Amino acid sequence: MSTMLGQYLRQFGQKLVRRKPQFREEPESSETPPLNTLDLVVIGLDNMLGAGIYILIGGVAKYVAGPAIILFLLVAGLTTLLSGLCYVELAAGVEKPGTVYFISYVTMGQLYAFITGWNLLLYLIIAIACIARAWSSIFDSLIGNHISEALEGTFSLQMPYFLASFPDFLALGLVLLLTGLLALRVYESTLIYKVFTGLNILVLSFIILSGFIKGDLHNWKLMEQDYTLAAAGSGDAYSLGLLGSGGFVPFAFDGILQGAATCFYAFVGFAGIVNAGRKASNPQWSMPLAVMISFFICFLVCFGVSAALTLMVPYYLIQLESPLLQAFIYVGWNSAKYVMAVGTLSILLYSLLSIMFIMSQLTYAMAEDGLLFRGLAWIPVHTDAHTIIIRTTYARIIVHTVAPTGTPIMAILVPGTLAAVMVLLFDFTDLVDLMSFQSLLAYSLVTFSVLVLRYQPAQNGNKKEKTEEETETKPEVEGGPLESEPEVGTSNILQSLWFPPSTIPTRKSGQIVYGCASLVVLLLIILSLILYRWSSQVFSGDPVLTTVAVLLLLLITGVTVIIWRQPHNASTLPFRVPALPALFLVSTFMNVYLMIQMTTRTWAQFGIWMAIGFAIYFGYGIQHSLGENSDQQPAASTSQT
Repeated sequence: MSTMLGQYLRQFGQKLVRRKPQFREEPESSETPPLNTLDLVVIGLDNMLGAGIYILIGGVAKYVAGPAIILFLLVAGLTTLLSGLCYVELAAGVEKPGTVYFISYVTMGQLYAFITGWNLLLYLIIAIACIARAWSSIFDSLIGNHISEALEGTFSLQMPYFLASFPDFLALGLVLLLTGLLALRVYESTLIYKVFTGLNILVLSFIILSGFIKGDLHNWKLMEQDYTLAAAGSGDAYSLGLLGSGGFVPFAFDGILQGAATCFYAFVGFAGIVNAGRKASNPQWSMPLAVMISFFICFLVCFGVSAALTLMVPYYLIQLESPLLQAFIYVGWNSAKYVMAVGTLSILLYSLLSIMFIMSQLTYAMAEDGLLFRGLAWIPVHTDAHTIIIRTTYARIIVHTVAPTGTPIMAILVPGTLAAVMVLLFDFTDLVDLMSFQSLLAYSLVTFSVLVLRYQPAQNGNKKEKTEEETETKPEVEGGPLESEPEVGTSNILQSLWFPPSTIPTRKSGQIVYGCASLVVLLLIILSLILYRWSSQVFSGDPVLTTVAVLLLLLITGVTVIIWRQPHNASTLPFRVPALPALFLVSTFMNVYLMIQMTTRTWAQFGIWMAIGFAIYFGYGIQHSLGENSDQQPAASTSQT
């Protein structure tokens, strides 16, 4: 009985870490010119300079940072840059890189890929809800806030405290409309892409120049008397933000990491560089350089926009959901506000359509892999007006003559409807916090994956040393880095930790690194909680807390040294992150500490989402995944999603 139970548990564990094989595609046409570093930078900026700048800066400056928001952006930018370089290496180990979900499935295994994809899906849904809320607020401001006043007066008393003060039906209609347009394949126009990229640059440049023309340096050193005058003038101090202690850093530096956690979303978007990097003429040089240049330019733009906003408007008067438009109204540029509003609304629409497209492709990929319900991967078929598909013996021949439209209707409609429900009910601030939380978590998983894979033995999926004959002898999907194998002896465990018997990675050394990396993450979480809750006691010399913090630091250092002592994979990659495992330590600590800054409500919402995800995975996905249905192989084109 115990033997059967052990065998069942072993098989169950192998399902969780089963990797997805990489499907080779036909080489691309040589007529397509290779991309250079400048091309990759342009692609990265198009992804980064999106809705994040327009919807995050107002709330952070008003409630958390004040004029010091530029410092918050610097911390968030450095944190994202570390994760971006890790993503470059993670994608470099895959022959045909795609999204984080696909790369995780190929390298880390099924459960890890589901967690990554499920969180990325929530991030995209929330991003849609946030942008739609911001679009609705800007449009409402143009017409005198009549829509919000009518809805708030009707529904505010009936809404529970944990939901928005009123349902935003305008944002709901916008999401449903764009969902229908996406189903009609409107997004495929390259002209739309070029027009909105240029428009975005013009609008951001106009904001920065306007801020330095109409800005007032006094707004960076406001004091209590300025707040009192503003409250007396408005007649409603409740509508103002918090004053804090005034000055350039009105809320001191205690909340700098909390604001940086929210600002993290403003720099997300480097995945486009990685996806396009495989077409570069020199990816080893172009990809990491493009990531760093893009982040630098993005930071300068975010710095300029946030500086312009806080110079034009006192931080406690900033409007939350449409801060930039209200800034032009505040300085008296009423004519410019219409130009600004039209440009901003257009850019937000483009961002919505782009994110919806990515969301539908991710949903389709996970459904086709069987991790989500396969009905979400349904694609209608185009048939000629004179062609009738008859379910007979000849159906196979007829079916081969028709072509699918390529539009996954259900993968668009279902998550689009979920985004519409969230935009209708949830408050803008809660959506922004949860979106930033998901970004931090997703790229924490990327950093963890890079460290673990650096010390794993060569994987068959991306090593060309394996011949096709060897690959054909293993038709089942490969196991992940956690899959165990019997070891000859276990008496010299401590010795093998400090003095590995082999100079090349083995299954055992890979498992040691996996376990040590997991332990480091756990210790960093505990240390972050202590520093977050009792930082003053720790640094003031409290005997208990200081001792615990020092012991945690020693343990983290010791476990990190054990990881460093293990043999790493010496195979050639287009790019390798320098200073591992030290960079993993710094990046993970920053990500974890930023996540801890989030509110209890954000953690509760995340817990509910993960509970739903695990119910779907263990109730459906683990039984219907590709590993359980080896006869159902996905098309090569879907492996990029």
